[in-house]
Amino acid sequence: QVQLVESGGGLVQTGGSLRLSCAASGSIFSINTWGWYRQAPGKQRELVAALDSGGTPNYADSVKGRFTISRDSAKNTVDLQMNSLKPEDTAVYYCKARVAITPTRLMYLYWGQGTQVTVSP
Repeated sequence: QVQLVESGGGLVQTGGSLRLSCAASGSIFSINTWGWYRQAPGKQRELVAALDSGGTPNYADSVKGRFTISRDSAKNTVDLQMNSLKPEDTAVYYCKARVAITPTRLMYLYWGQGTQVTVSP
């Protein structure tokens, strides 16, 4: 079993910054891809940023130029640097990882429990 734990959420004012981190642990052979998603009250969960297996990022149009996703494969972690935050960024943020587990190397998707980000006007 694999566990993902997010940290770094909190309350910031418009224009501020936060750095989210997600750490994976458990029966991990390797982590192939990472993603950050968010869900605001009454809204669908949406992809914010993702890294493919080669480390190439992609971003939602709403966060391009403001957010940066990065990984540390040796530590099994992924970060999301969020700058110039806006009230519309307020949501629960979730990390997701595609993980090859030991010993079979079969791949599964795992989700964290989420961390609240609130941006006040």
